[in-house]
Amino acid sequence: MVSIYGQTLDDLKSQFKENGLNESGASLIYNYLYKKGHESFTIANLAKETIRFLEEHYELTIPEVSLESGEETKKFLIRFSDFEEVECVLIPFQGKHTLCLSSQVGCAMKCSFCYTGTQGLSRHLEAFEIVGQLMAVKKYLREKNLEKTISNIVFMGQGEPLHNFSAVRKACEIFLSQHGLSFGREKITISTAGYLPGLKEWSADPLKVNLALSFHCPDERIRSELIPLNKQYPLKEVLAEIKKLPLEKKRFITFEILLIKDLNDREEYAHQSAHLIKDMSPLINIIPFNPIPGSSYERPLDELVERFREVTESYGIPSMVRKTKGDEILAACGQLKS
Repeated sequence: MVSIYGQTLDDLKSQFKENGLNESGASLIYNYLYKKGHESFTIANLAKETIRFLEEHYELTIPEVSLESGEETKKFLIRFSDFEEVECVLIPFQGKHTLCLSSQVGCAMKCSFCYTGTQGLSRHLEAFEIVGQLMAVKKYLREKNLEKTISNIVFMGQGEPLHNFSAVRKACEIFLSQHGLSFGREKITISTAGYLPGLKEWSADPLKVNLALSFHCPDERIRSELIPLNKQYPLKEVLAEIKKLPLEKKRFITFEILLIKDLNDREEYAHQSAHLIKDMSPLINIIPFNPIPGSSYERPLDELVERFREVTESYGIPSMVRKTKGDEILAACGQLKS
């Protein structure tokens, strides 16, 4: 048996049709599972033969939430059937919540500022395990009677999403279905360290959600220290591929700049960064470094962070400093580890 949570609506319709079942049942089960939080295939207005088919071929199991911590920002430890674990984070913002999802158990990129990188890569997550993180958190919130609306999804947890692009793409199709979870395309963001093969897949068959690039520094030497992947796929090649992506109206590319004291927080790097990307419909997200165990990096001075923002914004690029949330429970950017 396979998980129902790894099936797109088109997958289900195709399987229903092949088995002589009414395709409309696929839309109905999607509605009950995702919109109404149903945990059974027994639905009053679903044909008995359809219910029987679902029960014989699909399972409704979702991952186990084995640990949660935090008051406002909540970090969840999600355990899968093989006992592998990932963390995901529920982040409050203006009365709503963003869910930060993981795409791999660990990560192969070994970015020097990221705690996940010290874990190494155990395996990719399947689409149903990515969707399962959302369903597990939604179930937890229901059971705790917590009124929290998950309005945005970001693939900024453990793993390099474009290293596991096929599963991430499929999960996004499930998130976007109007018969199910109904997330808007502008409400989903996939972050990448610059994994060029995944970017090429994306530009060949565009996935119309938001893209965020871990940019960090225009200096290739420093960027390679922060992101070793840069040695194999230099920033110049990554930016050239991103320029091929078709942008719809009101869609931007977010460039994430993690600032580290005495490394890349100099004003000249702000000018160089803005000059490189100013013609790419950019947004700049400045992230002061969040300390992780064993790292010699330090958080930059607030006045240098603000000056960096002022410089990039002077080029007409909307720039913001990301407010740190969840650092007290190692749930902030770069702090996740199974």
